[in-house]
Amino acid sequence: MFIMFGLGAIVIVVGFAYDQADFAMATRADAIRLADFGAEIDFDWRVFLSAAAVLFSSFIGFDAIAQAGGEAKNPSRALPLAIVLAITLVGSFYFLFTRAVYHAVPWQYVAEQAAVRDISAPGMLAPLLSPGLSVLILAGAAIALINDLPAMLLAVSRLVFAWAEDGIFPKGIAATHNTRQTPHRALFLSGAVASVGVLGSHFAGDFFLGIDIMVTSMMVNFLLMCLTLGTTRYVNPALAAKVGMIKSTTGRAIICGLGVALLILFLSVPTWKDLN
Repeated sequence: MFIMFGLGAIVIVVGFAYDQADFAMATRADAIRLADFGAEIDFDWRVFLSAAAVLFSSFIGFDAIAQAGGEAKNPSRALPLAIVLAITLVGSFYFLFTRAVYHAVPWQYVAEQAAVRDISAPGMLAPLLSPGLSVLILAGAAIALINDLPAMLLAVSRLVFAWAEDGIFPKGIAATHNTRQTPHRALFLSGAVASVGVLGSHFAGDFFLGIDIMVTSMMVNFLLMCLTLGTTRYVNPALAAKVGMIKSTTGRAIICGLGVALLILFLSVPTWKDLN
C-alpha cells in the first residue's frame, strides 16, 4: 500500500510542478494544436454520468470487503470504518492524482489521444518525465494490479462458491480440494472466465472494452447489494437483527431506495452509450 501511494505520488508532484505551457513546449505546440486548448464544449449530463459511473466503480474493493466480513474482528465497527477511510483517503488521492494530470496536460489533448489509443497517466506526462520516473510510475501501476489480483480472485471465487452451494450454479462447483481444502473448482472457473475477458478485449483491440464490462458488472453487483439491504429482514430476519450500524428499518429502506435509484441511473447511461 505504501509503495503504491508513494509511486503514485510522483504523478501528483510532477503534475503540479509543471503547467500546460511547459507541456506545450515539451511536445511542440504545432503537434498538439495549442490553439484548440482553450476551446470549451457544452456540458453534457450523459458524459458526466458516464464518468461518474466509472469513478464509482473504481472502488472495486467494497464488494470484496463485504464478502470477507465473516472473518473480520468486530465487523459492525470495522467494516463501516474501513469504508469511510477508503472513501476519504483513496478518494482524495484519486482527485489529487487526476487534478495533477490535468494541471499539466490539456484535457483536450487527453480526449484527442483517448479517441485513437489506450492512454495512461505516465504516457500523458511522459514529455515532462525523465525515463527513470516513468519507469517508477509504471512499476507502481504494475504493483497495484498485482496487489488487486489475489483479492479480486478471492472475492469472485467466494461468490461462485456461495452460488453453487445455494443451487444457483451447479453443486459440483462448490466442491473443495481433498488435500488443500480450497474451493479449487470455483477458483479455476473464476480465473478462466476472467482470462477469456482479457483475451477478448485484447483480440478486439480495445483494452477499455474490459473496463466497460467491469463497470457494468460492478453496477449490477452493487445494485444487488442494495436490494439485499432492503429485503434481508423478510428473507433472513435473524441476519437482519445483527445489523449494527443502521438498526432502523426505515433508515435501511431509505438507503436501499436511494442506492437502487442512483445505480439504475448509473447503469442506464453507459448502457445507452454502448448500445448506440
